[in-house]
Amino acid sequence: MPIVVNLDIALAKKKMRSKELAEMIGITEQNLSILKTGKARALRFSTLEAICKALDCQPGDLLEYRPAEETSLTS
Repeated sequence: MPIVVNLDIALAKKKMRSKELAEMIGITEQNLSILKTGKARALRFSTLEAICKALDCQPGDLLEYRPAEETSLTS
């Protein structure tokens, strides 16, 4: 998937555990883990806002676009 979630990096910078963040923003640790591992299919703006507020960061600090490897066909 070309969207990479860098939540673990943001948590490490703030020296915060996932459990603490989950409690602060009002979601389960399981849902935060799904987001953290990049397995989430969607992210509500309200959740993104809460994470950014709790970690004092910008959305771009959490989400990164990496284009898929392009394969060239040569004859």
